[in-house]
Amino acid sequence: MMSSASVDFEAVCENVSKIRQRIVVAGGNAVQLIAVTKGFGIDAIEAATSANCDGIGENYAQELLKKYSKDGNFLGVKAKRLPVHFIGQLQSNKILGLLGVVNYWQTVDRVSVITQLSKSQQAPAPEIFVQVNSTGEQSKGGCAPHEVEGLCIAATQAGLVVVGLMTIGPTNGSIQECEKAFRGVRKMADNLGLAQCSMGMSDDFECAVGCGSTIVRVGSGIFGARPPSARASEIT
Repeated sequence: MMSSASVDFEAVCENVSKIRQRIVVAGGNAVQLIAVTKGFGIDAIEAATSANCDGIGENYAQELLKKYSKDGNFLGVKAKRLPVHFIGQLQSNKILGLLGVVNYWQTVDRVSVITQLSKSQQAPAPEIFVQVNSTGEQSKGGCAPHEVEGLCIAATQAGLVVVGLMTIGPTNGSIQECEKAFRGVRKMADNLGLAQCSMGMSDDFECAVGCGSTIVRVGSGIFGARPPSARASEIT
């Protein structure tokens, strides 16, 4: 569900600038900033585009499709189209409807998703991240660490392009817990020869950057608190 609340373009640009400065201070070099627009309307996408974010992150298939027009752009956004990263839980039966809209699939965590993506016959091939549950929390998606290599191999054999790993840090975790999770995923990516790690959100992106993240996913840090009408429990 999208909000009708307006987004302050000037505040968004200022927030993006401050976040980029914090990324540099944290040791980040060429870290991509993905603006998470779930629960917000088209104006949030337009603001993120104007602020020169590197991509748009969306969690919900139905919400994303409502924001997308048939001409290949977001409804009403006249500026360049930023790459779309799907960062929500993936249901196999929703994947085909998102093809052509999503540029990067960040939450691939099981063979059934790989199978669906491989059926797309999309050119170029879908680019994916394997999501790792680095904290062991049942509330979080992602495969177990010992399953990562097998999923990467399966995805490659299925014709997909594995560009990196993705994880979500611990809920209310200490600095030490966050570092353990993020460094573990960075090490896995390095061992597999994967350059990209999507790690870090509004509350922990600096820790993630310090541990080797190359992509951070920030929502409230850019746009402020998500509107009450956004349904955090919506299944994608």
